[in-house]
Amino acid sequence: VAFVVCRSLEGLKTFSYLEELILDNNLLGNDLLLPRLPHLHTLTLNKNQISFQRNTCKVLLDHLAEVVPSLQYLSLLGNIACPNELVCREKDEDDYQRYRYFVLHKLTNLKFLDTRKVTRREREEALIRGAFMKVVKPK
Repeated sequence: VAFVVCRSLEGLKTFSYLEELILDNNLLGNDLLLPRLPHLHTLTLNKNQISFQRNTCKVLLDHLAEVVPSLQYLSLLGNIACPNELVCREKDEDDYQRYRYFVLHKLTNLKFLDTRKVTRREREEALIRGAFMKVVKPK
């Protein structure tokens, strides 16, 4: 096992049968571009620089839906995009739940998001209102 700080994922295209990818603790942001990895089912992007600024997270989630169609487990803990009351006092469980609905609306095959299993009720709510759940605060 090697630990390297990643700024580019260009070399991943040669690993088309990759099933799990852990990219924690890097400098990856909303401009993250993965090659098509049709067998990837687990992706962790904990403690990177992913945020909900403007529409960039929507673009990232749309990209993930396209290039990793088998994705079932995604973790974004420790990113600004993932509202966490332990990291930011201004965030609460409602902010986190709205974030979950938004992500689940975009990535409909997820079975786990962060550390929690996706419930049937969450999936139904994400289908109905997920598109409107992006967590934004006025400046």
